[in-house]
Amino acid sequence: MTVKLYIASSNGSSRNARAWFQNHHIPFTERNIMAQPLSPKEVKQLLRMTENGTADLISTRARIYNKLQLDWDQLTTSEVVDLIAQHPDLLKRPIMFDEKRLQIGYNEEDIRRFLPRQTRKLELAKLQAKLAI
Repeated sequence: MTVKLYIASSNGSSRNARAWFQNHHIPFTERNIMAQPLSPKEVKQLLRMTENGTADLISTRARIYNKLQLDWDQLTTSEVVDLIAQHPDLLKRPIMFDEKRLQIGYNEEDIRRFLPRQTRKLELAKLQAKLAI
């Protein structure tokens, strides 16, 4: 299972996520969303995977967010999708996902969900054995 990694090259969290996948030998494809923005179809796919919709995806700290000065609650889903497609810097980064999982932002603990189940079981057994000593 290959993970898709959406990044911005200038983003430290994106670099951390890339390094983590490389260090754990997890196959991934990388896409710089600033150089190659998402299509509206891809934005909709991400929205479907979120728990909280745009609140999970949109960075309220982004310069463009403040510059646009929009009432996001008044926008239709199509308008939001189009805005994200036009302004990829609205998105939090990195975005990592596969067929079953989505993670937005780099978090050392949460990213472990991308480890194969067998690897997670082995690590848990090692930790339990260490605690029993």
